[in-house]
Amino acid sequence: MSRCAWPLLRRLPARAGLALRHGGGAPRARPAAPAASSSSPSSPSSPASSGDGGASRAPDTSLFVPVPLKPGLGGAAEDVGAELTRPLDKGEVLKNLNKFYKRKEIQRLGAENGLDARLFHQAFISFRKYIMESSSVSADLHIILNDICCGAGHVDDLFPFFLRHAKQIFPMLDCMDDLRKISDLRLPPNWYPDARAIQRKIIFHAGPTNSGKTYHAIQRFLSAKSGIYCGPLKLLAHEIFQKSNDANVPCDLVTGEERVFANEDSRQAPHVACTIEMCSTNTPYEVAVIDEIQMIRDPARGWAWTRALLGLCAEEIHVCGEPAAIDLVTELMYTTGEEVEVRNYERLTPLTVLDYALESLDNLRPGDCIVCFSKNDIYSISRQIEARGLECAVIYGSLPPGTKLEQAKKFNDPDDPCKILVATDAIGMGLNLCIRRIIFNSIVKPTVNEKGEKEIDSITTSQALQIAGRAGRFGSSFKQGEVTAMHRDDLARLKEILSEPVPPVQAAGLHPTPEQIEMFAYHLPDATLSNLIDIFVSLSQVDGMYFVCNIDDFKFLADMIQHIPLNLRSRYVFCTAPLNRKEPFVCTTLLKFARQFSRNEPLTFDWLCRHTKWPLAAPKNIKELVHLEAVHDVFDLYLWLSYRFMDMFPDAVLVRDIQKKLDDIIQIGVCNITKLIRASQSAAAPGTAEVVSEDFPLSRTQRDARVVSDRHGGTEALSIAVEAAGLRRAKNLRSPRLGGRQEDMKSYGRGSLANRLLREGLLTQEMLRQLESL
Repeated sequence: MSRCAWPLLRRLPARAGLALRHGGGAPRARPAAPAASSSSPSSPSSPASSGDGGASRAPDTSLFVPVPLKPGLGGAAEDVGAELTRPLDKGEVLKNLNKFYKRKEIQRLGAENGLDARLFHQAFISFRKYIMESSSVSADLHIILNDICCGAGHVDDLFPFFLRHAKQIFPMLDCMDDLRKISDLRLPPNWYPDARAIQRKIIFHAGPTNSGKTYHAIQRFLSAKSGIYCGPLKLLAHEIFQKSNDANVPCDLVTGEERVFANEDSRQAPHVACTIEMCSTNTPYEVAVIDEIQMIRDPARGWAWTRALLGLCAEEIHVCGEPAAIDLVTELMYTTGEEVEVRNYERLTPLTVLDYALESLDNLRPGDCIVCFSKNDIYSISRQIEARGLECAVIYGSLPPGTKLEQAKKFNDPDDPCKILVATDAIGMGLNLCIRRIIFNSIVKPTVNEKGEKEIDSITTSQALQIAGRAGRFGSSFKQGEVTAMHRDDLARLKEILSEPVPPVQAAGLHPTPEQIEMFAYHLPDATLSNLIDIFVSLSQVDGMYFVCNIDDFKFLADMIQHIPLNLRSRYVFCTAPLNRKEPFVCTTLLKFARQFSRNEPLTFDWLCRHTKWPLAAPKNIKELVHLEAVHDVFDLYLWLSYRFMDMFPDAVLVRDIQKKLDDIIQIGVCNITKLIRASQSAAAPGTAEVVSEDFPLSRTQRDARVVSDRHGGTEALSIAVEAAGLRRAKNLRSPRLGGRQEDMKSYGRGSLANRLLREGLLTQEMLRQLESL
């Protein structure tokens, strides 16, 4: 018998349908959690709570991942709604649910409650599936559905139940205000109450490379009763550590992978040299030095400079870097009520941009450094140099620090026959080199933009000046530095780049802290760490002086280890591990570390030796050298984790010992790099590519020639390669970044490009004559 339940509904508290039609509200999913405390140094103070929430930007709802809800599977005995009314006709229910979805008033109400079109659709699909697949639903919902089906109710009465369901699958809807407060990054100075409690003196040492700006800051560091040096590289921190202790100023060394105490009893020294990510914002110092402050704009690491600048508890903060950062630092310090004293420095030795390019490796002189932005170019050029009977040192970013220092020592030694250096822009900081002349092999390099996208573009003025400034270092045997390009057609553009003013640094980087992510996780317990970070960045608010750093590497690692059961804090630490995600061996090792960590099984020295197949032999080809570099990174990763989870990574001392031995093995490989290149090329099958690192693209000429040689033969292939390379170079020269200068296409086919193809062995004189006769 069909029964309506109007009398009964008057006694049910969930009769929210009628209340809705008269302006009433929906039932809430659960009480909100406490908001973030603004007094915590790691939790942002929230101006949004003072009434400007209306200015908040709309969240990116594409990041909201619904929490799956299982349909009710209770038996007939548990179906109270059916006992009170009658069993539901699922066909009629489906028709009315679809009417509910199409109602414009319902869509408007959904939007008012945070459900945009996308979320509204997803929530409805889930709501409909839940009702249709449940053998029983709650009594109040059953009664409403029954009334609608028998004409005694309206489909609008479903909205409170729909909204309750939507907030169950999208829990962030019910705590959006709290999430906005947690992710409000508009007042970073307030995160550091200890620093705000003292009046700090800020001194900006501004000047180009080789101007003595860092030297003067370090002198004040050494004369202070206590001090901290914060640098961008382990090499720089190690250099200051050695200088301090050599000057009888006890100084500790702190990097992500290493702690070295100046005192034999492991008592903390009053001075410390560290990589900038490792600086303490709680320890008081007399003097702090922040080196390379312009890196505060770095898309990945800028947050570390922001944290140091705002958070260090030192009476004097000495900031060293490019003049382009002066205005931003002054503005940031204005928000803390601190004034900035600027001390400007000029270059100590002259630097001349030559009017002629090198053109040929036959024109090399002792003290020359060829700068490449590709490992393939390093391999190619170093082999060509040694084919001319000259020795060269090689330095690139993925080499271990010890190997870089040994190669630099070899190049600097006046008694060593090695007088030529081939390097990437890794020489831009951290190494003291006696260079007479910098030669840019190319003026384009791969970069990662603020969106995390890889681009190939011309080097910036800041990068060019940083590299060029390494020539003619003060105190070296060369009293004057020279700069030029390898190719004539690059020289004019290089002069333009070096003469352009460095654009001012516009904003400082920020990064969510573990505490902020933990508070997010309290509100969204079912979200993955990657999704938490995405939602945080989507909701975050920053003012014009800040930006949120790129989090792609963090998310990559978060997704990679998501299936491994870890608590949130441990998962966060693993995801901040410093590794190159393009090295498969290192990434798989991190995965194995996390899996064994989750099982509470210590990562022992024996386990690591089995995994890396230690001991390892000297490399026989480039592929083996690249693998040894990856193993060195694995040891670095182990050491990095050992200082965060000492019990689980207990054998740091043993690992450090074998890492030093591996460094020696890699040095042997680098010293014989031309032999490794020849071995790699002779071992490669015809038509296959040589072993290259994915960090760098192939040089343009090699890549174009290789592609066409697979499809064509002989002279025709080379002709297409010459034309392709010429077209690409001409296109680059026409682009706004590279200037409006255009060249005659024939000059690329028969001029410097042809010479380059000859030098690289891709073109013979006979082939060139055949091309010219066409």
